[in-house]
Order: sequence, then structure tokens, then C-alpha cells
Amino acid sequence: MTIKIVTDSTCDLPDELVKSLGITVIPLYINIGDQGFLDGVDISRQEFYSNLAGYPTHPTTGTPGTSAFTQAFDNLVDQGADEIISIHISEKLSATIDVARMAAGEFKKAKVAVRDSGQLSIGTGFQVEMAARMANDGKSSTEILAALDSLRSRTFVTAGLDTLEFLRRSGRMNRFMTGIGSLIQLKPILTMRDGKPGSDRVRTSFRAEKRLISLLEDNLPIEKFALLHTNAHAKAEEFKKKIEKCLPEGEIFSMDITPVIGAHLGPGAVGFAIVSKA
Repeated sequence: MTIKIVTDSTCDLPDELVKSLGITVIPLYINIGDQGFLDGVDISRQEFYSNLAGYPTHPTTGTPGTSAFTQAFDNLVDQGADEIISIHISEKLSATIDVARMAAGEFKKAKVAVRDSGQLSIGTGFQVEMAARMANDGKSSTEILAALDSLRSRTFVTAGLDTLEFLRRSGRMNRFMTGIGSLIQLKPILTMRDGKPGSDRVRTSFRAEKRLISLLEDNLPIEKFALLHTNAHAKAEEFKKKIEKCLPEGEIFSMDITPVIGAHLGPGAVGFAIVSKA
């Protein structure tokens, strides 16, 4: 039994890992003015964030059609797949998984299980990576899906935003509240756990950093960790130095968050994704 893993471009896994594990990534769309770009294909993250503040109209994001999924499923069947597990960004944040479910319902050449990661960015990526490794080790779909349930419940993602402005531009926050927040220098902290988005608001960047550290300590001990940022590598590395005593051994990803998510966060955001130990 050959099982293949599909995900979308919001998973933020490094390209070399995606290739080595044989993961299929379906890109979402970034729309800038009247031009549409495939995420991770037509526009680099550095280019996007460098120009984000100056775009005459705020970028929007879009999901691929069902044909993108059915074509990917077809290709995997041609490569010998008997089953497919398709893992995607939380349905609370995107319609991507609804499209994947529609495509899976139409697809008859192989069994397709669609999973809501309940997460975003590398929080989804952790699940995708694990599923791919298990599939490559010959585990059954039942074993993989059970492991995904466990991992989802132990995954937490958070980020401290540098400004409320891009939430306002993207329409993801009440305009009046955004104006008040800017006036008193509120720094939003966004969180995601098991499909439930949340937020905190503090007054200064210093307090935002302290709150991020507190959220990390609340989830110790940690099995996996990834540093996340939106075109703020130096700032993220400085934050990492302050939390090194909490971090697990082994490889630690440092990821520039996909523009599909970063369009709402804006540049300068820093955060992390973790999996707590069972």
C-alpha cells in the first residue's frame, strides 16, 4: 500500500524537506492589483515583504480550484499511490480545505482523506512532515491519521505583530478598533491551537516579547520548535537567543511566513510554532 501526502503552500516547510519526503504542495494565490501570483512559485517572500507597505492596493489571497487538487491526485496515482492524505490550513482561516474536500469527493481513482490541521504555517507543516515520514516508513493510513490527531492537539502557534495596520488593510479587524489600537500603540499577539484562533493585546513591543516568552513557557516541555517571522530574520534570531534554554535539541527551522498569511500580519512579525511533548 502506497500512501502519498498532499498539502498547500501555507505549510511553510523548507523546499528541500518537501522534495526529500515526496510531499505534493498545492500553491495558493496572492493577488496584487490585477495580477495573480502562485505562492512560492511566481513571487519570492523577500520581494513580497519588501514591497508590501508600498503596494497601491492591499494584496488579497485566494484558494486554488478543485482542478488543482484533482490534477495533483491524478499525478500521484500515476506515480503509484493507492491512498492520499491531504492536510491543509485550518478551515477557520481559509476555504482551502473546503475545496480539497470537494475535489476528494469527486475523485474516484484512489481513496483520499482530507484533514484539517487546525493550524497555520509550520504548525500545519509539522503534521505534514510527520505524515510523510510515516507513509515512507510503510505505516497505514489508520496509524497516520491517529498520529495526526495527537499531534494536532499538542501544536501551538503564536506571533507578535509589529503593527495593526495590515490587519486593518486586509479587512481582518474592525476599522474603529484598529484606529484606537494604533493610537495607544497596542501590539497584537495572535494565537492558534487545535483549530481555535485567539488574540492578546499589549501596549509595547517589550511587553509583547515578554508575553511570547510566557506563552512558550506555558507549553513546556517542547518536542519540536520552529521560529517564525515576516521578513524579520535578525529580530527573530534575537528573540531566539532569549529562549534558548527552553528549546529542544535537534534541528530548528527558522521560517519566513508565506505571503498568503503575511499579507494579514505585515512585515516585522515574530513568533513560533511548537509541539509539546505528549
